[in-house]
Amino acid sequence: MDYKKTNAPLNTTTRDLVKMAEPTGNIYETVCIIAKRSNQIAGEMKHDLEKKLQEFASLNDNLEEISENREQIEISRYYEKLPKPTLIATQEYLEDKIFWRNLATDKNLD
Repeated sequence: MDYKKTNAPLNTTTRDLVKMAEPTGNIYETVCIIAKRSNQIAGEMKHDLEKKLQEFASLNDNLEEISENREQIEISRYYEKLPKPTLIATQEYLEDKIFWRNLATDKNLD
């Protein structure tokens, strides 16, 4: 999933957890699924941001020689404006874009 092209809201919204838990039948399991996916998205976002900012890193940084780089600031602002990973994961869950299984209750593993 490309988190840059998501239609997740930028602000938190109130959700009906009972309705969200219908596919799993358990609110705790639903929250765990969303939390795990959120951690995956956060890791992807962090990796992408570090990769882009690595271009601007200099090996001999001095405190006196700190300079502003316009491109670096714009990249950072872009990532700050993206929806938070929890909002993206929740939107993916609501759109049935997350695959999960519970090995304890999966009957197909016999």
